[in-house]
Amino acid sequence: MPEKSDVLVSVVMGSDSDLPVMEEAAKILESFAVPYELFLTSAHRTPERTTTFARGAAGRGIRVIIVGAGAAAHLAGVIASQTPLPVIGVPIDATALQGLDALLATVQMPGGIPVATMAIGKAGAKNAALFAVRILAGENRELALRLEGYVAKMAEDVEKKQANLSR
Repeated sequence: MPEKSDVLVSVVMGSDSDLPVMEEAAKILESFAVPYELFLTSAHRTPERTTTFARGAAGRGIRVIIVGAGAAAHLAGVIASQTPLPVIGVPIDATALQGLDALLATVQMPGGIPVATMAIGKAGAKNAALFAVRILAGENRELALRLEGYVAKMAEDVEKKQANLSR
């Protein structure tokens, strides 16, 4: 288990095949200079590892957990059931059902086990990281200012694209 004390966000995935999707979350966290870690565990194949991670995350200084998983996608819920931290789920398209199975498994948590669920795939991973930044920005003015700049740049980009269309 990572021991970095400065890590604020843990980006967890159920399989190394999820990495191309979850790298989108990492890119966003890097762009905001939010310290993060990548962690691989499986609710089904390594349940003890998952439990140890979930129960110890808050004590290591983690503030938000982003979890990507495909197929049955129980990982976010299992982690959320064992930590007081906010958990953000990213369903991954890993089966013939194109991620719908993962979406339903992630979003349909029983009352009392909240998992904030994002869109399927890369857009969901990006939004999960942005949601984590928003959570952290509530207590970090510098991060809040960076987030305001990010939002302003998105609006500016739309205006530039509109100007290009108007020519």
